[in-house]
Amino acid sequence: MDRLTKSQANYVPLTPLTFIKRASMVYSNRTSVIYEGVGFNWRQTYDRCCRLAYSLRSLNVVKNDVVSVLAPNVPALYEMHFAVPMAGAVLNAINTRLDAKNIATILRHSEAKVLFIDYQYVPIASEALRLLMAGLNDSSSSAQSCAMPLVIVIDDIYKPTGVRLGDLEYEQLIKHGNPMYQGEDVEDEWDAIALNYTSGTTSAPKGVVYSHRGAFLSTMSLIQGWEMGTEAVYLWSLPMFHCNGWTFTWGVAARGGTNVCIRNTSADEMYRSISQHKVTHMCCAPIVFNILLEAKPHERCEITSKVNILTGGAPPPAALLEKMEALGFHIMHAYGLTEATGPALVCEWQTKWNQLPKDQQARLKARQGVGILTLADVDVKNKDTMESVPHDGTTMGEIVLRGSSIMKGYLKDEKETAKAFHKGWFLTGDVGVIHPDGYLEIKDRSKDVIISGGENISSVELESILFKHPAILEAAVVAMPHPRWGESPCAFVVLKEAYKKTTETEILAYCRKKMSKFMVPKKVEFVKDLPKTGTGKVQKVELRNAAKTFEIFDYTRSEKEVHLDQTRYHHYQEKVLAMSRL
Repeated sequence: MDRLTKSQANYVPLTPLTFIKRASMVYSNRTSVIYEGVGFNWRQTYDRCCRLAYSLRSLNVVKNDVVSVLAPNVPALYEMHFAVPMAGAVLNAINTRLDAKNIATILRHSEAKVLFIDYQYVPIASEALRLLMAGLNDSSSSAQSCAMPLVIVIDDIYKPTGVRLGDLEYEQLIKHGNPMYQGEDVEDEWDAIALNYTSGTTSAPKGVVYSHRGAFLSTMSLIQGWEMGTEAVYLWSLPMFHCNGWTFTWGVAARGGTNVCIRNTSADEMYRSISQHKVTHMCCAPIVFNILLEAKPHERCEITSKVNILTGGAPPPAALLEKMEALGFHIMHAYGLTEATGPALVCEWQTKWNQLPKDQQARLKARQGVGILTLADVDVKNKDTMESVPHDGTTMGEIVLRGSSIMKGYLKDEKETAKAFHKGWFLTGDVGVIHPDGYLEIKDRSKDVIISGGENISSVELESILFKHPAILEAAVVAMPHPRWGESPCAFVVLKEAYKKTTETEILAYCRKKMSKFMVPKKVEFVKDLPKTGTGKVQKVELRNAAKTFEIFDYTRSEKEVHLDQTRYHHYQEKVLAMSRL
């Protein structure tokens, strides 16, 4: 058997690009994309991808060149998930909620050769390009080796706005491309297919590189684990820039499903799309649950089809899951991160759990679950000894992963890559426990665990309890300084419109009834909105900075220190107010 060798007949590099070619043949007349009255079938979508890939090659885009795009969930961004790697290049979908400075930083760091800009984002992209140019012209800059990207505007397909930054426009590239061009061969499945930047909740954003192999295997695992069948109708409520839509940009093609694209994740647009197109699947962060639950009567539409939701990004409280299930949504909880090509764990449902009361089912669904098929292993370990914690649902440790869906590494950052990979494991930085049945539950980010008087307090656990209060719409808990205990919990709370008169005293009284005394927050701060990243994660670093100003008064502190804290707090209030206006 040792003499048996690989050949082109029995060994083909794994890549999700095979999904769309197959879809064009097997599901050729099935609807592939729907967007504001525009519709394509799979043969047409493949044709457009081939044309775009050819046009990119004619613009001198070659292997490993980075092609960036700043766009909402429109057909062009979906097509680029296939067309860019077909041209041999690497797709970099940029978070549309970033400011000009961060966009410029990504363009500089990635050395993007081409930048596609949706007409809606031309103003902010223009400012980012101005900043990029200023950096390149700065003689003291270390980024002078980087060149300005070629800019291409994505205009509306059938309602052109006429917005331009140059002579090139997306549909022109489609029109002049060659539909017979089938793309460059993927010679090595370890080649890069996508570059995604982390949201930077606990550190500076890093460029995460995905391989064709990792993207293929992660996609296959998720469509299988979610039991996504053929003819699925998928609503793009999750940004495609977020881990390439958790790989469902490629996954919907693999199942010959229909992509329902929407520009805005608003209640009326989601309800209308679900009702009109009989949506069967959608992904979102738990923050979207509140958008759906708090929708006004005129924004709602009757949901007659079963809608499966895969949620992740932040641990959803059981009470929130229960409310969504009552609305008619069927929810599966997942856990992942950018470095794991999106979801790495899913809470696989067990039939015997159907006999349990609804509140117990919701608690089980709130767990993160078990590893997807392409994870070789998942564990919770003591970070110092790298020994596994007991499966008791109580002992906390760091969640570690190992498998083919893990990233290649961080772009231009060997130090951080080596730090992330330790003794054959990828260290997530998240703290969790393993229950006796083997299901994992996240407890916190390692930096978000509150250590009060030697006791570890899970901010996630506190938030879950707070969410059950009828007045609370959103809650986030962080550490605040305490002169005796070192740290104590501080809760930031967003109230529902009907409960705006709720007081701190009422919330604290509720907490004292629901949790141990040492866990009760020492401060409840009411805010209009919680600061969030572009992917919907709460920016707890901002809240921690604010909580430092709430320190229980210590008479040993100088007037200068007190004044500094007050200044920080006023700065935080101004920032939250500015974010609420966005």
